[in-house]
Amino acid sequence: MIVKLVMVMVLCAPSVLAQKTKLLTESDAAAIAARGRFLFDYDTASWYATDAVMALKPAEGSVARYIARKTDTGWIVVFGRFNEAKDGFLIVYEATQGSGLQQFTVKTYDPPQKDIGFFYTAARAIGIALQDFRREKRPYNTYVLPLDSGQLYVYVLPAQTVADIYPLGGDVRYLISADGSAIVETRVLHKSILEIKNSEKSGKLAAGVHTHILSDIPEDTDVFHVLRRKPSVPEMIATKKGLYMIETDGTIGEKK
Repeated sequence: MIVKLVMVMVLCAPSVLAQKTKLLTESDAAAIAARGRFLFDYDTASWYATDAVMALKPAEGSVARYIARKTDTGWIVVFGRFNEAKDGFLIVYEATQGSGLQQFTVKTYDPPQKDIGFFYTAARAIGIALQDFRREKRPYNTYVLPLDSGQLYVYVLPAQTVADIYPLGGDVRYLISADGSAIVETRVLHKSILEIKNSEKSGKLAAGVHTHILSDIPEDTDVFHVLRRKPSVPEMIATKKGLYMIETDGTIGEKK
């Protein structure tokens, strides 16, 4: 009942109803949805690849980071660390997707395979993003999205640590130079972290609701949140200038 009341208050907010200017074009909405779906697939691939690698009981200190990459034949997730000279990323395990995102085959490299290409650049990009990121005392996950320009998006998101609680917020997207050495742009996506708890009543909700204060449009991680939350429900986002609904498939629509 509380959620329904909040939704009515949001829908009736004068600042939302008075806004007639279309802030989000169809192409922009599609791009945000695509990035959100990418994050969800990255997260899913990394999760199952990690399970497959952990079953091999890696030696302590052998793996410092994982990095996923989407290819024409599926996802590849590598696990490793920088070498001492920090001029290469040492791949200890390489997990390759099978017929689905829940199936991965792991190859072990002994000695580790030095990479100076994408995974090395991505590891540099993650490192520089984490140096800048102001974190709370909790675990975080990182995601790397290669762009057509050659630059990289690096996302830093609070990790889910409890099965039925989905953190939303406290996340940043960095635009990193093509060589992974410098931050070009920083976009704080959400400030505070909301801990969205699912329960038996969650499956009866018409939609979740939250507000934006940093931007007037949905963010990539809003789509990611909708896709990973179980049971699946749409999410309504209220801003000062618009009201949006993210459907359970990641599609973004503007409410009138």
